[in-house]
Amino acid sequence: MIYGRKPFVYERVSQPVAPWHHFLRRQLRSVAVGLVFIALALYAGMLGYHYIVGLGWVDAYENAAMILSGMGPLVAPATVAGKVFAGSYALFSGIAVLAIAGVIAAPLVHRFLHRLHADDGDSP
Repeated sequence: MIYGRKPFVYERVSQPVAPWHHFLRRQLRSVAVGLVFIALALYAGMLGYHYIVGLGWVDAYENAAMILSGMGPLVAPATVAGKVFAGSYALFSGIAVLAIAGVIAAPLVHRFLHRLHADDGDSP
């Protein structure tokens, strides 16, 4: 059972490359998981900017989205708690973006590396 129902289990180097429809399903699943992570990170930032910094919901969304995308903040917090939150959220966002990109790119990178190591049956 090479292509079973385990969603995040990739084929081994000794197994053939997954068929195209399995790869697409795996890639779409990874994109969905990445989008959920983005939504959660954005929501966490919105909560912090709304309740700690004191911005309205639209401004909190805008600031959190700008930080999460790497553009930088629009509104500078005035309080110490707001500044600590903004700095912590910026650090979290940098790491989160890298992790989310890894989750989304994993099936593509795996398929590429598997193709490079795929055995044509000429093994000793």
